[in-house]
Amino acid sequence: MTDLHRLSIRELAEGLAQAQFSSRELTAHYLKRIEKIDTQVNSYITVTAEQALAQADAADAAIKAGTASTLTGVPIAHKDIFCTQGIKTSAGSKMLDNFISPYDATVVAKGKTAGLVTLGKVNMDEFAMGSTSENPFYGATKNPWNLEHVPGGSSGGSAAVVAADLAPFSTGTDTGGSIRQPASFCGLTGLKPTYGRVSRFGMIAYASSMDQGGPMARSAEDCAYLMNVMAGHDAKDSTSVEKDVDDYVANLNGTAVKGLRIGIPKQYFNVAGLDAEVKARVEESLKKLEDMGAVLVEIDLNMTEAYVPTYYLIAPAEASSNLSRFDGVRYGYRCENPTDILDLYKRSRSEGFGAEVQRRILIGTYALSAGYYDAYYVKAQKVRRLIQQDFLKAFKQVDVIAAPSAPTTAYKIGANLSPTEMYLGDIYTLAVNLAGLPAINAPVGFDQAQLPVGLQLIGNYWSESQLLSVVHQYQQVTDWHTKRAAIAEENA
Repeated sequence: MTDLHRLSIRELAEGLAQAQFSSRELTAHYLKRIEKIDTQVNSYITVTAEQALAQADAADAAIKAGTASTLTGVPIAHKDIFCTQGIKTSAGSKMLDNFISPYDATVVAKGKTAGLVTLGKVNMDEFAMGSTSENPFYGATKNPWNLEHVPGGSSGGSAAVVAADLAPFSTGTDTGGSIRQPASFCGLTGLKPTYGRVSRFGMIAYASSMDQGGPMARSAEDCAYLMNVMAGHDAKDSTSVEKDVDDYVANLNGTAVKGLRIGIPKQYFNVAGLDAEVKARVEESLKKLEDMGAVLVEIDLNMTEAYVPTYYLIAPAEASSNLSRFDGVRYGYRCENPTDILDLYKRSRSEGFGAEVQRRILIGTYALSAGYYDAYYVKAQKVRRLIQQDFLKAFKQVDVIAAPSAPTTAYKIGANLSPTEMYLGDIYTLAVNLAGLPAINAPVGFDQAQLPVGLQLIGNYWSESQLLSVVHQYQQVTDWHTKRAAIAEENA
């Protein structure tokens, strides 16, 4: 079968269960596509072909024996920030190019338990710090819709593999928009869950109070299948919350769109950098939801101007602390022929880290330093609480909040945005992480250059089911999520 990559997750699961095709055939199909197409996209850092085929054979045996779960035999790609036992886990950095993880991240282990077949590890912004996936060591990942443009970041490889049909779905992580923005740039559905919903154990840390893993796929239904695997309490993660997990697939029609109150923050639609075509597509999608019975309610989110400065004090401060372990001594990259211990530290870190990671470490170290801790870091934490309260006040009026996922469509590769320009591109996504809320991106059309546009829906705590349900129902009456880039239509 030459069109297996066009099937949804539900269709793949049903096809495997009904023996229409085997997991080995399905896995080999994807590996063949990767071999042919990924030279153009550069989405994978490591392809685990031999292991994938072995997992596929085990899945086929389980299906035959009647011991399979729903997703047994379905392939997946993991962002290279999740530790994978016996496989390189680089976090997209030269610093960890030689690191073979001795254990699996909980997200990966849950995938194995569910019978998922790992195709490989995908490219990303180094240590998840960036919005373009123009990786300084492994090379830029290309946007399948236009290979001259970025796929977004930091989960750019996770988005590109799905948009190019090089994996049916993928794991991503979101610290300030790193699932939602690349999903927007690549025309996908991507969910950032409530902080604490998905285990962070074995996920290489960037900013520990904001990092959260989540699913990336073509549709809300596909994401729901992966959320059923990923979500849940983990005793190995002290920030994981012990709370019942919904059956996200069963609840896809559980939220009534009729009567749903959607908050429209007037500040979000008056941002100076908001592209006119992005604004138009988002407003068209909201009109569609209104036609389906939703009620649009104008709201105020008065802390909008504080999002970027608050995030870019707290996140780099946490990064500075988390990345101090990469010192050239314990594991990871070590410079050659150091003259003394100080030279070892300095050169290992300056040679092992790229420019953006170094920039954020320096900003964070400065913010945490004596004399500036209270003036910057502590003040940012106080503002963070005000941002959270701003959202909680809004949720007394509305059920969900709507916004663009990004102010523009995908940038050109090599656009050389200044750090400030790149950071301002995250204005619609950062606050969700500062507040720990869940949010989802849904594809809602294209600009004149045929680059995808995304709508972001933000929910109150633990409302992942509601967000998936609203997007699923929107996707029942629209077809943006079914559109495919030309490169995805190629047969291997």
